[in-house]
Amino acid sequence: MSVTMRQMLEAGVHFGHQTRFWSPKMAPYIFGARNKIHIVN
Repeated sequence: MSVTMRQMLEAGVHFGHQTRFWSPKMAPYIFGARNKIHIVN
């Protein structure tokens, strides 16, 4: 099942930290970035 950014935002997805503060271990869980904030899947 493919999830879109819109679906995640409508579902109230958790926004992560700023894109400059991230750990490479979290890479599999990062859906993307928006306004310099990582979006966690």
